[in-house]
Amino acid sequence: MSVRIGILGYGNLGRGVEMAVNAAEDLELVGVFSRRDPSKVKIASEGVKVYSADALANMQKDIDVLVICGGSATDLPKMTPAYAKDYNVVDSFDTHARIPEHFKNVDEAAKAAGKTAVISVGWDPGMFSVNRLYSHAILPNGKAYTFWGRGVSQGHSDAIRRIEGVKDARQYTVPVESALEAVRSGSNPELTTRQKHTRECYVVAEEGADLARIEKEIKTMPNYFDEYDTTVNFISEEELLKNHAGLPHGGSVIVSGSTNEGKTKHVIEYKLKLDSNPEFTGSVLAAYARAVAKLNKEGNIGCKTAFDIAPAYLCPEEGDFLRAHFL
Repeated sequence: MSVRIGILGYGNLGRGVEMAVNAAEDLELVGVFSRRDPSKVKIASEGVKVYSADALANMQKDIDVLVICGGSATDLPKMTPAYAKDYNVVDSFDTHARIPEHFKNVDEAAKAAGKTAVISVGWDPGMFSVNRLYSHAILPNGKAYTFWGRGVSQGHSDAIRRIEGVKDARQYTVPVESALEAVRSGSNPELTTRQKHTRECYVVAEEGADLARIEKEIKTMPNYFDEYDTTVNFISEEELLKNHAGLPHGGSVIVSGSTNEGKTKHVIEYKLKLDSNPEFTGSVLAAYARAVAKLNKEGNIGCKTAFDIAPAYLCPEEGDFLRAHFL
């Protein structure tokens, strides 16, 4: 029996979830729900209806899991607890410092309603989180390093676009190669934010804009660029569309630790190279939607994270198949 999926939000991430659901034999896309005018939202799935988000007030019997594809800054802190009162839900909340608060709010709503929720799944938080935890369990004296990129940061790109005189922009987060090699060597270096990553910005300025002012505003922007070595490149709109239209990303979790009272060194590395950040994240969300449906059917309610869900729950196959092919 297939798991009936609803997608709330149809931006890049919503489209990624749609692709993953349609590629899975055990998942069925019931509908896409949008805060925009449904008549103006064109989706890839033939025969699947686009609804107003308001329709979710009355579709509890039609949807097994609702995948919420909103932003972490303002959408998900409100939306996920609200919809967990009526649906089993999945989100990709990625503001690391606020995950405990978000978990508490969603857990209270889901338990009161007898629903199951999973938050903060994607590749970081999500897959990277699991690998940091496994490494901590195996090498408790280890030191963990996380490197992001080379890849497009959608949040940083948006911050640049909000500067007066900027028409469009892409920002790449780039690991410093010497820092990567030092970590991989097992030397456990102490690295500052500036020493681990640089930022490359490709900016299309409006005609007549003050380029020097834009560059200064980018490089001194608090919480985004002021702690990094940042390069700003002004390019044409045509060049941006030709060379920077995609949304690649990835990175590495590297943990360096020891056994035998420090005499024996070990390095664990988990690495991702993604042609499309939202398509990969959408695939992770779809897998966890499957897990949420299984857990709820077993009566396992409340909020979960990637730490709480066994890997077998993510797969459509039964245990015999998994043990024979992957163990």
